[in-house]
Amino acid sequence: MLASRPVGRDAATKKYDILSALMAYALARDKLTQRLVLRLMSLITTRYNWQRDELSMGQREIAKLWSVDERTVKREMAKLKAKEWLIVKRAGVRGRVTLYGFNLDLVLKETEVEWPKIGPDFVGRLNEMTGLTAQNVQQSNVVPFAASALPPVDDGTIWSSVAGILFTHDPTSFAAWFQQLQEAGRDGHCLTLIAPTKFHATYVETHLSDRLTQAVSRVDPSLRNVRIRC
Repeated sequence: MLASRPVGRDAATKKYDILSALMAYALARDKLTQRLVLRLMSLITTRYNWQRDELSMGQREIAKLWSVDERTVKREMAKLKAKEWLIVKRAGVRGRVTLYGFNLDLVLKETEVEWPKIGPDFVGRLNEMTGLTAQNVQQSNVVPFAASALPPVDDGTIWSSVAGILFTHDPTSFAAWFQQLQEAGRDGHCLTLIAPTKFHATYVETHLSDRLTQAVSRVDPSLRNVRIRC
């Protein structure tokens, strides 16, 4: 985990800051996104266990909380899973509801562009939570989170071919995480890529390394490892 979980002495402040980041993100977007984020915030504030990273609540109970029918719940939860803000930790079966985890790292990454609207003190606290240095913050302001991406241009490099595979597989994840990576060369069986920030590099290595390595191996089977530097 990159961001420190809101537990311990400063837990209350960290929880408010995370919810504030979600609020600022929602208010800067369309009404459908605002409603989706509001519904997520209602689940977090009423049923999410911060210490265990567990959200367990049946569709009927969620529908009652949101004042909607269960079909709407299925549709909205699918959107949250597609954004990877909620991650299924245990699939639901008869007599047992689905257990979700809250992808705090991704939520903070995606809401980062809105932090300055709350204030420099807020940015400082969130940077401390995510472990960003002053240099990382400056770089992340120059290279903001990408909401969309065009298909990568094949320039004959290994990375351009790998990027094409990643884009075809999942354009949203490509726009968020892979689009900003650049090829720095290879050393034997290892391909080195450059990320814009330490946060970005660590997230890809932690959460997306398997997908990235598989795509690299498809392009060049002799490449068995991928190294990401900032």
